[in-house]
Amino acid sequence: MSYQSVDQLQRVLTEEVFHYAKDAKKAAGRALGTLVEIITFYALKSWGFEHNIAIERPLPEFANDEITHNVEYSLHPSVDSATIPFTHELLPLTSRKILKQPALAQLVIRPESVKTNALLTRNLILRNSCTIGEVEGAFFNAYLDRFTNSQGECSVASLWSRPFAIIECKRVGVEEGMKKGPQTIEKAKQGAYVARTVSGLQKLRFSDGKMGGLIQRQNGEIEIGDYYCLMAQIIDSDDKELLSRFILTVGVVSNHGNWFTSHNHNKELKVLAQSYDWLLFLTDAGLSQFIDQLLFNPTRDLQPAKDAFLVSYTGQKGVNQFTKVKIALAADAALQSFFRSNLRVIESWFNVIAPARKRLSVLKSELETLKRKNWGEIHG
Repeated sequence: MSYQSVDQLQRVLTEEVFHYAKDAKKAAGRALGTLVEIITFYALKSWGFEHNIAIERPLPEFANDEITHNVEYSLHPSVDSATIPFTHELLPLTSRKILKQPALAQLVIRPESVKTNALLTRNLILRNSCTIGEVEGAFFNAYLDRFTNSQGECSVASLWSRPFAIIECKRVGVEEGMKKGPQTIEKAKQGAYVARTVSGLQKLRFSDGKMGGLIQRQNGEIEIGDYYCLMAQIIDSDDKELLSRFILTVGVVSNHGNWFTSHNHNKELKVLAQSYDWLLFLTDAGLSQFIDQLLFNPTRDLQPAKDAFLVSYTGQKGVNQFTKVKIALAADAALQSFFRSNLRVIESWFNVIAPARKRLSVLKSELETLKRKNWGEIHG
């Protein structure tokens, strides 16, 4: 099934899935946003960053801790602390139950810093990137490794509070039948503001129109030059001071109405492209293919993901089991398998808007390079 635009795709969802809703079109639009987040999340997992991911974690602005911003996904330096076996009888697998396991006896977390999250509930709803507790400068996440035949295993990792990268999904634009409204440019500006304020590598515009970069060392010395040259130097270096101040910012945008293409940028896209270090465009064709294979023509292997989606959108509150935070265990397994088997095709759904003439493989390499830095030494 193909669609000329996301508007057409949204109409199909409105008629076939969200017909029950008071505002079916709005419900379909929100679901499209969730699907963009799901695609981004499982791409990151498929690239090997699962034990680095935190979801919706507050991130302070650089050198300004008074202002924080929740970012969809942040990638943190991570060290696995323990692997914990468990059985179905232990469910729900809460933070407190995990922290009581002998393998984590060495962890000292104040009671008020222990979270109330459950990694896996009795009805097998998984919490992705489940934070179980925090200490100064770090936090602990639990990740489900496997659960079959009532036997499971989870990993607990220690993550540094300051990430080495952030990834945000933006779906902004003009819906069919609407005039250009404040939601278009204002949402783009919100994302641009966060992208420009969290890293010590600051962007500035030179008089010739080129993008410059500036980063200040602790002794006050300032390094200035072409932005992307400075960024590449920092990523490739072992300069502890500069790496500790740098965060790679990645934006993922998708159409909301037929308002731009990867080759025809409007004002919103230009604002985002000059603010994020990397801006990826999830194409209409890619989103359409995913929804067709997930909802309209699913294989037997993807049926659990479709079931979780449909159960989540019935008009009842408290039943959602298809989000980036909480997802049915069977749906998670189905999506992981789908992304592993189709990763090359899925990667083709993303067009690189910025930096110009760069490929997605370069972004993956930069993220992997940052992941493998000696962060214990960098953060001291």
